[in-house]
Amino acid sequence: MSPFAPTFDRLPTSIPVFPLTGALVLPRARLPLNIFEPRYLAMVQDSLGADRLIGMIQPMEPGAEAEAGAEPPLAGVGCCGRLTAFAETDDGRYLITLTGLCRFRIRQEVSTMRGYRRVVADWSPFADDYTVPANGAFDRTGLMATLKPYFTRRDLTVNWQALEAAPDEQLISSLAMLCPFTPAEKQALLEAPDFGARASMLLALVQMAVHESADGDAARH
Repeated sequence: MSPFAPTFDRLPTSIPVFPLTGALVLPRARLPLNIFEPRYLAMVQDSLGADRLIGMIQPMEPGAEAEAGAEPPLAGVGCCGRLTAFAETDDGRYLITLTGLCRFRIRQEVSTMRGYRRVVADWSPFADDYTVPANGAFDRTGLMATLKPYFTRRDLTVNWQALEAAPDEQLISSLAMLCPFTPAEKQALLEAPDFGARASMLLALVQMAVHESADGDAARH
């Protein structure tokens, strides 16, 4: 964990949250974000002036805000990231990077003055997020073998050398964040109780996608 990040016992009572469907950050993983909406520009400004913490969380009902003009309910669990890189653009955007810190449950939502949403966070179930898992806790060989047909069928280009060299946690977190899983699948990966469960779930999702794709090819023939 970065020496600049708060220790688990110093995590704040409340944090701003950035609801974004399909977006996921996990502890120690990095998520680049392009910020342009006024309320989230304000959120980044306020975060830079405070503890640099922002919670990433998915809306429960994607699209509800645009259709009904009301804020959609939030998923019960998100992950807080620390703002570790920041740049301004000439057209009024912020390019930031969040480095995942710790997951949280929402206790309640609190009102704010600057348009973005803020919640009281319950960190207590996720103290283990501060512990780096040991390598060798899942079937890495089986996952790597399944990834090849998975990426091929989706016409995705990957840096295999980088994947093969990545430590276990970095590999699983990167795949969970970058693979085109559904929002519900992303949420399930986020809420997995521990690293081993997350790795097993990710392997199952990839295997299922490969089998479904193969069955579809067979049906067309």
